[in-house]
Amino acid sequence: MLRRSFTAGLAASPMLAALPQAGQAAEKVLRVAMTAADIPTTTGQPNQGAEGIRFAGITAYDALSAWDLSRGDVKARIVPGLAEAWSTDPADRTRWTFRLRQGVQFHDGSEFDAAAVVWNLDKVLNKAAPQYDAAQAAQAAAFVASIAAYRAVDGSTAEITTRQPDANLAWKLVSVFMSSPARWKELGGDWNRVALAPSGTGPWRIDRVVPRERIEFSRNTRYWDRDRVPRCDRLIVVPMPDPMTRAAALLSGQVDWVEAPPPDLIPRLRQAGMRIVTNPYPHVWPYLLSCLPDSPFRDLRVRQAINLGLDRDGLVALLGGTAMAAQGAALPNDPWFGKPQFQLRHDPREAKRLLQAAGYGPRNPCQATVLISTSGSGQMQPMPMNEAIKQGLAEIGFDIRFEVLEWETLRGRRRSGAAAPENRGMHGLNNSLGTADPSSIIDATWSRRVPPAGLNWGWFNDPRIDALASRAEVEFDQERQDMLLAELHAGFVDNALWAFIVHDLNPRAMASRVRGFVQAQSWQQDLTTVDLA
Repeated sequence: MLRRSFTAGLAASPMLAALPQAGQAAEKVLRVAMTAADIPTTTGQPNQGAEGIRFAGITAYDALSAWDLSRGDVKARIVPGLAEAWSTDPADRTRWTFRLRQGVQFHDGSEFDAAAVVWNLDKVLNKAAPQYDAAQAAQAAAFVASIAAYRAVDGSTAEITTRQPDANLAWKLVSVFMSSPARWKELGGDWNRVALAPSGTGPWRIDRVVPRERIEFSRNTRYWDRDRVPRCDRLIVVPMPDPMTRAAALLSGQVDWVEAPPPDLIPRLRQAGMRIVTNPYPHVWPYLLSCLPDSPFRDLRVRQAINLGLDRDGLVALLGGTAMAAQGAALPNDPWFGKPQFQLRHDPREAKRLLQAAGYGPRNPCQATVLISTSGSGQMQPMPMNEAIKQGLAEIGFDIRFEVLEWETLRGRRRSGAAAPENRGMHGLNNSLGTADPSSIIDATWSRRVPPAGLNWGWFNDPRIDALASRAEVEFDQERQDMLLAELHAGFVDNALWAFIVHDLNPRAMASRVRGFVQAQSWQQDLTTVDLA
């Protein structure tokens, strides 16, 4: 396993000098450096993956359902958001009724109601609607794919009808955010103008957007959930894709908080008084493998071989213990993990045997090209990690080549699927993914969920897996659905559908003056509880 130092230098980026500083002593300004190369879009459906939702979604916007991010000892669960309650019709499981929270206002002072729900669904589903936005529709596609129709029953009640029974709709709607129709109309129906002066209902108001540089927020003192009115006065989020730049910014006092600090620098950060926070959460860092005819991973033996050739413990060491070796897509203590028969481990001898059985050898290595990114949400330290993987797999007979992309570009290639023309000749894709909701397991394995309808990037197709996925999709009893998902996940692992590599422990480093943060077992985190000493 390749060993690489992250501490080749700590030269601060010139951009740090221009970063806004905290104001007067009485004003509390939390400054956060994210891993993305650009700020997320601010119109309501952020890009930049889960990190975009974390910093430009749940900050300024709300959805009908929400994550409970108040605890760090259990996996985050779904709770009411802008909808106080929801239900399905027992006689027609495609029909959902959402009873909306009353008295909620957008940041511009306009009222949130059922008409606003319809307007926001139109913006991502109805191409004939004047507010339809292709960019937001692309980000919301996986969350709204099952929706067939929707309407306002009255001012405080919305009805959504799915194409088929979908027991997981409330999980999906947690990422469908409500923008202000009034603000869009006020700015002439121009989403580019809205992006600079957006309006949601969330706990933070977006005050200033500097493209490619930062988003500045202020506390929404009128937020409908009084327990989640932010403790800090202001929040500033800046993109810093380079881990060394993030560390330099934290050490120099330019920021108070950094996502994914470089592992080699964690001891130094601690010595400087910084706090390092980690926690397991439903997330995996894999290679999504193509099962198309031109891919070597179409052969189960090759998929198993790459899984057995991975030195996961070496990667954990490379990351300074801020990750854990994966045994599947889900964490081993997750009720959806099940009982896979194929045990993930580092077994180079068995990996070589499987490759040989598949027709590969020293003079005929298994060649594969994998799409990777330079940084991004949940990607940890993708360049050194992938360098280490490439070297380790070369020792057992793989010749891995990389095509390196910017994070949002990589996400676009994931959404298009392995069969898309732009992905011709690509056999794998390194995209960190969450496993927090049932659809994350169903959409990755079901042949009906190839892109853009789901996460089956590699076009895997197996009748037994399809049968399990289709049953789990329509099982409204939680206990029975958990059992189906456990069986489905076991099949996921036994078919070695992905190269399951490591689980991120979601490390972040923050200055000693940062108080009150609870690291939830979730992609998302609540910044409203954070205070500054």
